[in-house]
Amino acid sequence: MNSKLKFYQSIRVKIALVFALMLMLTLECVGAVFVRQLEHQNLNTFKQTIELPSYVDNALSEQLTRTNTKNANQQIRQILSEVNNSNISEIRVVDSKGVIRGTSASDSRSVIGQKTTDSMVKAALMNNRSHSENVYDSSNHNRYYINVIPLNDNNNNVVGAVLLRASLESVYSNINSITLIYLSAALITIVLSLFLAILISQEITRPIEEMRKQTLRIARGDFSGQVKVMGNDELGQLAGAVNNLSVRVEEAQESSDSERRRLDSVLSHMSDGVLATDRRGNVTIVNNMTLQLLGVDHEDDLIGKSIIDVLDIRHDYTVRQLINADQQEMIIDMSSGGNDLILNAYFSPIQRESGFISGLVCVLHDVTSQQKEERERKQFVSNVSHELRTPLTSVHSYVEALSDGAWKDKEIAPQFLTVIQNETNRMIRLINDLLSLSRMDSGTTKLNLEYVNIKELFNYILNRFDMIIKKDEDSGENSKKYTIERYFTNKDLWVEIDTDKFTQVIDNIMNNAIKYSPDGGVITTRLLETHNHVILSISDQGLGIPRKDLGRIFDRFFRVDKARSRKQGGTGLGLAISKEVVNMLGGQIWVDSVEGKGSTFYISLPYVPYEEEDDWDDQETKD
Repeated sequence: MNSKLKFYQSIRVKIALVFALMLMLTLECVGAVFVRQLEHQNLNTFKQTIELPSYVDNALSEQLTRTNTKNANQQIRQILSEVNNSNISEIRVVDSKGVIRGTSASDSRSVIGQKTTDSMVKAALMNNRSHSENVYDSSNHNRYYINVIPLNDNNNNVVGAVLLRASLESVYSNINSITLIYLSAALITIVLSLFLAILISQEITRPIEEMRKQTLRIARGDFSGQVKVMGNDELGQLAGAVNNLSVRVEEAQESSDSERRRLDSVLSHMSDGVLATDRRGNVTIVNNMTLQLLGVDHEDDLIGKSIIDVLDIRHDYTVRQLINADQQEMIIDMSSGGNDLILNAYFSPIQRESGFISGLVCVLHDVTSQQKEERERKQFVSNVSHELRTPLTSVHSYVEALSDGAWKDKEIAPQFLTVIQNETNRMIRLINDLLSLSRMDSGTTKLNLEYVNIKELFNYILNRFDMIIKKDEDSGENSKKYTIERYFTNKDLWVEIDTDKFTQVIDNIMNNAIKYSPDGGVITTRLLETHNHVILSISDQGLGIPRKDLGRIFDRFFRVDKARSRKQGGTGLGLAISKEVVNMLGGQIWVDSVEGKGSTFYISLPYVPYEEEDDWDDQETKD
C-alpha cells in the first residue's frame, strides 16, 4: 500500500499523467468533432442517394389525380417497381385522403387501401411540407431514415404524399469502422507519449529528489550533507539555496535550543500567563497558563499573531506604544459569550545591552473574581443606599414636620403617621428580602420539600387573588379590576417542592402582573406537562419589557421603569428572590415580553410521572 502511495505521489508520475491526460483530452475533442462531422457528411450523402427523380414524383402525382382508382393503383405499382435504388427499403404512396395507394415492399401489399396512421404523413398532407426523421426499430434493432414528400398537381394542390424508408446500418457501420481505427491510433499515441513523458520528467525531477532527501536530513538534525549543483538554472539555484539554508539552520538551531531549554524550565512552572513577542509585536513564546487563560488548545494558534490581536486591545493601543513604554500595566476585560475573564496585564520591553528593543514580555494575572466581587460590592452598596435613602428621607421629613407642631393638627398628623408607617414597613420588607437573599447566597436556607399536587396549589393561590377582587367589590373600594383566566391540564401533577417558598414566587409574579396590567385587564395562567417537566405561565396585558432589559429583569434592584416601580412600592428584589427559589427547587424561570403588549413569566419544574400503581407495587414488595 505504501509503495502505491509513493508511486502516485511522485512528481514525475504527476507530470507524465498530466501530459497524458491533456493529450487524451485533445484527442477526444478532435475525435468527437471528427466523428460528428463524418456522421453528418455521410448522412447527407446518403440522403441525396435516396431522393426520387422528379419524373417519378410527377408520375405519381398524375396517377393520384385519376378518378379510376383501380387503374391508377396498377400504374403506381408499375412506377414503384421501376425505381431501382438498393438503399431504399420501402416506398409508400398515400393520396390526399390518407389512403395508402401503393407500396414497393412486397410483404406490405396488404396495407393498400387502408388509412395511414403515420403522423409524419398526416403532417405532410396538412402542411404541404416535407418531413424527415431518423428512427430506431426495436423489433430488428436497425436504424432507418424516413422522408415524407408531399405530391402536388399542376395547381400546387396537395394530391398525396410519398414515404421513403431507407436503412442507415451501412452508413453507421462505416462510421463505426473509422471511429475504431481512430481510437486505436489515439490509444497507441497516448501510451507512447506517456512513456516519453515519464522519461523526460525523471530527468527533471532527479535534482528535486536529492533536495528532498537533504531537507529530510535537516529536519532530522543532520546538517552534514550537501546537494550537488548540476547547473545554473532554476533547479541549480534552488540546490544552492538549500545548501545555504542547511548551514544557517544549524547555527540557529544550536543557539535556540539552549535558550529554549532555559525558558521552558522557567515558564512551565509559572502560575501566571506569559507572552513574549518579537520587535514587530508577533507572539513567539507562550506558556501553558496563558493557553488556559485565553481558552486556546494549542500554542500554534497564538504563535505568529500580533499580541494586540491576541489580547484584543488593537482599538486602544498599538504595538509601538507597548514597546516604547518602559513599563505599562492595564486591566483587560476579555469576557464574552457569558464567560467572565478579566486579566491584569503587565508589559515590559526586551532590551539588549546596546539598548535595542528586540521584543516585548507580557505577564497575565487572572483578576476576574476580585474584579467581579469588587464590582458587585460597589453595586450592592449603591443599590441598598439608594433604596434606603428614599424612605428614610421621607420619614425624616414627616418626623421633622411633626416635631415642628404638625402633631397638633388632628387631620394632618394621622396622615403623616400613616406615611411614616408605610415607609417603615417598606424598609422592613427590603431588609427581610436582603436577609432572604443572603441566606440563599450562603446556602443556609433550608427547604421543606414535599410532594404537592401542583394544580391544586396553583388554583389555591389564584383563588386568594379572586377573593381579593370580590372583597374589594363588596366593600366598594375604588381598586383596580382584573380577571384571572385558567388553562390547566386535566391531569394531577405531583411535584416535590417547598410549598411556602413556591407560593411566595407565584405571589411575586401575580402582584407584578396586577400592578402593571391596565384596569379591567386579563391575567392568563397556564399549567401543562411536557418532557418530564411541569410548565407554569402567567401572562398579563401590561406595558411589557423592552428587549434590551429582558436579560437583566431577574437582577437584584433592577427596575425597567424605576419611578413607576418605586411608586408601586416594590423593593426590586421580588424577581431576584423568585429566581433563587426556583433554582433551589431544580427548575428554571424566564420571561417573554413584547413592549406595549404585555409579559409572560414561565416556571419549569422537574416532574416524574406518579401513578397510584407505584404505591401498590411498593407495598407488595414490602409484604
